[in-house]
Order: sequence, then structure tokens, then C-alpha cells
Amino acid sequence: MAKETVKKHSEFEELVENPDVLADRLVHSEDFVKKNKTKLLGVFAAIAAIIVAGFLFYNHRNTQNQEAQEAMFQAVYYFEADSLNKALNGDGQYDGLLSIAKEYSGTDAGNLANFYAGVALLKQGQFAEAQSHLEDFKSDDYLMQARAYSLTGDALSEQGKYKEAADLYTKAANHNANQYFSPLYLMKAGIAYEAANDFQAAATTYDKIIKDFVASAEVTDAKKYKARAEMLAGGNN
Repeated sequence: MAKETVKKHSEFEELVENPDVLADRLVHSEDFVKKNKTKLLGVFAAIAAIIVAGFLFYNHRNTQNQEAQEAMFQAVYYFEADSLNKALNGDGQYDGLLSIAKEYSGTDAGNLANFYAGVALLKQGQFAEAQSHLEDFKSDDYLMQARAYSLTGDALSEQGKYKEAADLYTKAANHNANQYFSPLYLMKAGIAYEAANDFQAAATTYDKIIKDFVASAEVTDAKKYKARAEMLAGGNN
């Protein structure tokens, strides 16, 4: 290693102190460029194309997101006014949540449109469609994401898929668990497990509320439901 370092140092000194050596190196470099001009131009063109494509994509995405946010304003207005058909399908002038979610799927606004569309479809009794849109929603906000998991559980429960619903409620409860919402989600999970005739899982879920969320408003009911689930679990053995 030391010999290699000394050799490189000597070569550097030679380049600096001997103009002829430096000139020779430059000539060789120039020859290399001339011989490989076409290849080098191709490489530079490819790099430039990647940079331009990235810039255009960034601008296009920003433009799309702005357009989607403008479209969302009217759709959310209808949603909050409980005009669910207009919220979902638009009013002829403004796009509805379903169009926004599809057309602007790669944007933040398009993602949020999936959440609103899922809730609206759930209210309308279109449970499979609601499930699909809620599953497409992704958020870094742990409260929003947990809420989406719980709502997906509601859609599954309404379709009679109680075991899957219970798993989603449990997922919601465990997603950055907290004293405010986790006990409620666990209660829903326990009830769904009971509906699926899995009384042991229901009892375990109620017990988690009792042990981990002792100050929650759900504890009293959890104790009663746990006793019932354990009795039913024993009767099935």
C-alpha cells in the first residue's frame, strides 16, 4: 500500500514539474475523446435526458396535484353537505371523488379522494367499493391511517367477513396505539371475532383493553364482554 502511494505521489510530481509529461497526458486524453466521441455524446445525451425527464415529471406531478386539490374543494363541500352522489360523481361542472381518485392517483389529493370516496360509499351501503377505495388510501398521519383501517373493517363486517374485519380493527388499534382510539378499535375487533364465532380471540381482545387501557371508557364493557366470550368459548370446547 505504501509503495503504491509513493508511486502515485511521484507520478503527480512528474506531471506538475515536467510540462512535457503533462502535455503528453493531455494529448492522450484528447485522442481518447476523439476516438470515443460518439459513445461519449450518447452517454451525455442519456444523462441529460434523465435530468430533463425528472424535471418534467416533477413539474407535471405538481401541476396535477394542484388541479386535483382544486377539484377536491367542491367534492369535499358536497361530502360535508351530505350530498354523497354529487361528492362521488361530480355535478357536471366539477369532478367527483371517484374521478379525482382515478385521474390523479399519483397525487396527495388523489390519495385523499380515496379516503373520502370510501367513507361516502360506506354511507351509501356500497361496501365492496368502499373497501377498495379505503385500501388504496395510504397516509403518514397515524390517526388517519388507523381510521382508514377501522373503516375498512366496517366495510368487511358489512359484507359478513367478520374475521377479516376483526384483523383490520386490531391493525387499527396497534397502529401507533394510543389511549383515545385503540380501546374503541379493540372493542370492535372483539365484537367482530364473536360474530365470526372465534370467542377465544374475542376474550383475548377484550382482555387487552382491560390490561393495557385501564383508564379507557371501554373497560367496563370489555369486562362484561370478556366474561361472556369466555363462557361461549368454554361451551364450544
